[in-house]
Amino acid sequence: MKAPNLAGLSRQDMEAILDVTRALAAPFDLLTMLATVTAAARQVLHAERSSVWLHDAATDELVLEVADDIRHVRVPIGTGLVGACARGRSAINVPDCYADPRFDPAVDRRSGFHTRCSLTLPLVDHEGGLVGVMQVLNKHGGVFDASDEALAHALAAQCAVALARVRMIEALIEGEKLRQELELARVVQMSTLPAVMPAVVGYDVCGTFLPAAATGGDTYDLACIDQGLLIVLGDATGHGIAPALSITQMHSMLRMAFRLGADLETAFGQVNDQLACTLPDDRFITAFVGLLDVALHKVRYLSGGQGPILHFQAASGTCMRHRPTGFPMGAMAMPARRSAAAIELAPGDLLVLLTDGVFEYFAPDAEAFGESRVEAVLRAYHHESTAALSARILEAVRAFARGAPQQDDVTMVLIKRTDA
Repeated sequence: MKAPNLAGLSRQDMEAILDVTRALAAPFDLLTMLATVTAAARQVLHAERSSVWLHDAATDELVLEVADDIRHVRVPIGTGLVGACARGRSAINVPDCYADPRFDPAVDRRSGFHTRCSLTLPLVDHEGGLVGVMQVLNKHGGVFDASDEALAHALAAQCAVALARVRMIEALIEGEKLRQELELARVVQMSTLPAVMPAVVGYDVCGTFLPAAATGGDTYDLACIDQGLLIVLGDATGHGIAPALSITQMHSMLRMAFRLGADLETAFGQVNDQLACTLPDDRFITAFVGLLDVALHKVRYLSGGQGPILHFQAASGTCMRHRPTGFPMGAMAMPARRSAAAIELAPGDLLVLLTDGVFEYFAPDAEAFGESRVEAVLRAYHHESTAALSARILEAVRAFARGAPQQDDVTMVLIKRTDA
């Protein structure tokens, strides 16, 4: 590209170019920045009109963003002079637009403006990617010449830099907003988990929650309430803020139902029906909700799709697997209340509740950790505390994964009846 001939520029023209350069360092929004550049193009090139078309990579179209009378016109790449400029990545100087077969008069018809001559230039970022097209129309007193082309190239280069800079800043701002929203959601979600493990005579209990991202779709609860020791493990479909909100909603509703004196069946049924009304059709929560009677050493529970439920029997060293008692919570309303199932815990027995993030933690060869490996850890270390046993399970999972990243939330609840 030949260097622009600046000798004939007036003082006002030079100031307009300097204004564009200064604008690159100003905290302008996208449209203000582009308006500054196009205004300079009109002044320096003595044109009647100027416009900027931004490239929409998702649709491979050009979108008219900065113009004097109309906006948001869309044209496919290759259509009209702007489309031809974008496809060829080269400037197009047309002295008589209506005589050029590439010219599309549709925009003229919409705006009522008559295009006589035009100079169209591609906007290319520092990596060579197309970001848009700048176009100036109708030079006062004639047509655009080679000196105008050289000067327009300099303006287009600054416009491309400005556009890339503003988009980068906007992306950083949006990223920071998202980070803050995720952090707030994480604080809210973590605040619903037990701050300390409840002290239960004759029992050792532990809960662990390791989200795969800033927020997770899992939750657990361990709390001494009037009805006994409340035991909850939940896993909402999906990842991110939406599942975190769903699981927090379930958690809060369960606590409220029990606080109001509901029994296990009533609390589970009411929360399920409320979730069925509020969750989207493709969303649900697999959840174990149980109550431990420490006098009878019996856990009564309902499990909406959450399984397997592992009962390690210390006397025999075997692990019993129990299936869910019904469909996931929120999938549909319950026509009738379900009866709770029960597990009796002998001295040394363990009730082990794990979400899919443990069983389906994949190694680099795509093999899942699986249930049998969990049971092997229980047999080897069942004599240890629940906190130590949780750490043993995580240690085994990570050793099995051999550095593979965590793809799903990992949540565990362990209830152990002590030997004494």
